[in-house]
Amino acid sequence: MNRLLGVTLFSAAIAISAGSAVAQNQNEHQQRPFSQPTEQVEARLAYIRTALKITDTQQPQWNAFADSMRQRAKAHEEKMREWREKMMQTHNEMAQNKHEHRHPSVIERMERMQKMHADAVAQINDQLAAVKPLYESLSAEQKKVADLVLAPQHHHGRGFGDGHSGGHDRS
Repeated sequence: MNRLLGVTLFSAAIAISAGSAVAQNQNEHQQRPFSQPTEQVEARLAYIRTALKITDTQQPQWNAFADSMRQRAKAHEEKMREWREKMMQTHNEMAQNKHEHRHPSVIERMERMQKMHADAVAQINDQLAAVKPLYESLSAEQKKVADLVLAPQHHHGRGFGDGHSGGHDRS
């Protein structure tokens, strides 16, 4: 009987600590320097501006580009916050046995995929609208640098093709 009570208490302690660990991890993630997209974007903008050697005459195009990047970072940060809140809610519901897990239907999965792709196309259109005027204002030498530093960023910090030139000679 004592052993059963001990195992039960131990299991309860693990469940409680796991829930608090998730919340603590979330709070630590938000407190780390440069952990938020809005913090990261300023460092990236500083790097790009320095690499491109933006001139005074290019400043209006640069400002529009930088503002666009800041807006995208803010929107991304908001999506991440909403996702974390949803995950915490799901975690809490599961802990209280209120969450019924069911797999989405094929239609729901396809609609989710459709929305994801539509959002991606909209984001690319927004990026293109911001980059094009800046790119057109650059000198030939600046465009060579821009082709490298303005390449779309992926989770590993590399541009398209994971750093490969895609068959194009960039020298």
